[in-house]
Amino acid sequence: MTSPTTKLNSGYEMPLVGFGLWKVNNDTCADQVYSAIKAGYRLLDGACDYGNEKEVGQGIARAIKDGLVKREELFVVSKLWNTFHDSDKVEPIARKQLQDLGLDYFDLFLIHFPVALKYVDPAERYPPGWTGPDGKLEFSKATIQETWQAMESLVDKKLARSIGISNFSAQLIMDLLRHARIRPATLQIEHHPYLQQQELVKYAQNEGIVITAYSSFGPLSFIELNMSSAENTPALFDHDVVKSAATKHGKTPAQILLRWATQRNIAVIPKSNNPDRLSQNLDVTGWSLDQSELDAFNGLDLNLRFNNPVNYGLYIPMFA
Repeated sequence: MTSPTTKLNSGYEMPLVGFGLWKVNNDTCADQVYSAIKAGYRLLDGACDYGNEKEVGQGIARAIKDGLVKREELFVVSKLWNTFHDSDKVEPIARKQLQDLGLDYFDLFLIHFPVALKYVDPAERYPPGWTGPDGKLEFSKATIQETWQAMESLVDKKLARSIGISNFSAQLIMDLLRHARIRPATLQIEHHPYLQQQELVKYAQNEGIVITAYSSFGPLSFIELNMSSAENTPALFDHDVVKSAATKHGKTPAQILLRWATQRNIAVIPKSNNPDRLSQNLDVTGWSLDQSELDAFNGLDLNLRFNNPVNYGLYIPMFA
């Protein structure tokens, strides 16, 4: 089984269901990527900050060598980290990331956060993280316009087929669209029933920007980070609305949560190292929730965000 696709404004087709690489351990990453490709995943969503791109590349290379897939059948996503926003730093780091992945181009390259931090030489520390050696935040003066123009040059040089953004607000997107020569193809955001961001989703989709949801299972991804707000929030898998729909459709709670997104043309990037769940998470497009179930999901919105720098002790109130 493979995922159906959605067409980006760049003209390329992107799978609606992908395999997310956040928090995939280096020692298992290559095998997990290989298993995901074998299970039918064609979209792989990674980032410089995840620190596992070499291993991702190893998994891809093995899958191609074994004839599981051709490069052109994959849709590989990565992201520009905050410390590389200065215009002269974008292309060099993109080339390094491609070298780590063993690829000639990204299918999609995103600005990870709308936060520009002081440059850190990859030879000194990689991935750089949020803070300097002294534990302090140091900001760069790079503007979003400067960074975006450098991103556009990656398309011109065929290093990226499509470019996009992540964790941007509607206001920032409005500003970016005023000067963008190449419009962002996608917007990746935290999106689950407890954080639905309906107006942001509507605005981006109206502008022809495809939404990708991360952390589709809500607090589950953050409990292991010892985040108190996640630990104190009821698990979505156990919520009556989700469980009821799962029973009705003969699906798992995870499938229900993923279908809630894909039914509205929102791409999802779950991860699992369980073969059964890998297959189940791909099966989230060929059936539908009914309107009463969608209405019930609307009532779960708490505007509860987990992936916020402030929650990690970093004073960057970017979602304030």
